Amino acid sequence: MMLHIKSPYKKSSSLSNCCGLNVYIKLDNVQPSGSFKMRGIGHLCSKFAETGASKFVCSSGGNAGLAAAYAARELGKPCQIFTPESTPKFIVQNLRDYGAEVIVEGEAWDESNTRAKKEAEKPGCVYVSPFDHPDIWEGNSTIIDEIKEDVDRCSSLPKPDLIICVCGGGGLLCGIVHGLKKHSWNDIPVLVVETEGASSLYQSVKADKLVTLPAITSIAKTLGAKTVGKQTFEVTKTHKVVSHIVSDADAVKAIALFLDDERILVEPSCAAALAAVYNGTLKKLIESGELPSNIKNVAIEICGGSGIKLDMLEKWKKEFSV
Repeated sequence: MMLHIKSPYKKSSSLSNCCGLNVYIKLDNVQPSGSFKMRGIGHLCSKFAETGASKFVCSSGGNAGLAAAYAARELGKPCQIFTPESTPKFIVQNLRDYGAEVIVEGEAWDESNTRAKKEAEKPGCVYVSPFDHPDIWEGNSTIIDEIKEDVDRCSSLPKPDLIICVCGGGGLLCGIVHGLKKHSWNDIPVLVVETEGASSLYQSVKADKLVTLPAITSIAKTLGAKTVGKQTFEVTKTHKVVSHIVSDADAVKAIALFLDDERILVEPSCAAALAAVYNGTLKKLIESGELPSNIKNVAIEICGGSGIKLDMLEKWKKEFSV
């Protein structure tokens, strides 16, 4: 059972003008649960339901939990979500509105995840990882399936020369690379962006080994995995992946600019990818040779906006003098 929808893919004139390239945005903020997580987690939950699972158990600070809760409701299964104390109250309420039982436990996602895995050991329960499962990567790869379909269908849509996405635990990156390989688009590099204070992939790439952050200090809480998945780190060795970080301030600026430009409100974890365009990073990476010089067409995954409200944006704008 497919629980996600095909999301729009369109050119952004404002982002294109900003960087002097053709920038296209893949709008997965319109998914039923509010983020790309609906693709991978919906696919995983559907498979679990087919094999007789009676209860889903997930750990999440937001988007993964919303996807699991939505999937459970649609599949007629009970769902239990373990979420850290940093999760906004309105997200907790949204999870409950989907019918999930919510347990708030742990300062960061990692602690909630430990409890969720223990709970999932009970008979009939299955653990729904937020990012670390082959079926999740397969589900997320449909992002590339759809872009390829649109490119093949519409002569005015060019094949992208670069994909830009963010990284929390890494399910999105694994899915995108899986999709690129599936369609023999191995030549397309991926620029992966994180915020300072939630940069577990960046630190791992820099150290050439998996690094566990001591804490998540960024406002981009949904990028808050202290350690990325093992497969995520391996992907950086088998595909052209450029890892980069932006500041929380740049992420907040990107939220405000994107809201003005496209009338779309996204959360800081999503805005990190947009910040790489708005703050000139993309252009600098091309000029320095870290990204190929022949890049003309860029696709940005707009991964979600469930974890933000206007009052939060106003608070952050004041905090970071945006």
